[in-house]
Amino acid sequence: MIKQLSVFVQNEVGSLAGVTSILKENNINLKAIASFDTPEFAILRIVVDQPDKAKILLAENGYAVKITEAVAVELEDVPGTLNGMLTVIAEANLGINYIYSIVIRHKKAPLIIVNTDNLEKTVTVLRENGYLVADQEDL
Repeated sequence: MIKQLSVFVQNEVGSLAGVTSILKENNINLKAIASFDTPEFAILRIVVDQPDKAKILLAENGYAVKITEAVAVELEDVPGTLNGMLTVIAEANLGINYIYSIVIRHKKAPLIIVNTDNLEKTVTVLRENGYLVADQEDL
């Protein structure tokens, strides 16, 4: 499993740049990003190379931020691979809360980040079905 940060930002011009500026200024490498918005705020989910440091810095700059875990699964870049993984999860009766991807990985296969209602079971089921589940250092 990996650590990801959920950052609550105002739904206004420049709010995402405020977060990425803090990361840039502190030499924290952004690996994945996804934004889910509502009329007044957005939940920004990010994966970085230094999640604990990023959380502290963002909190010190007034952001509400939380570290949570997710599953990162390596998938071949061929048609149907994502569907195969999603089918394994569904057949294990696991609900998906959200999903996003890491595409750029220095000549490695893309990763899909998935959060389910039972992360431990998700890791077990995926590994049993031949999927490579990455750890934080594999990012």
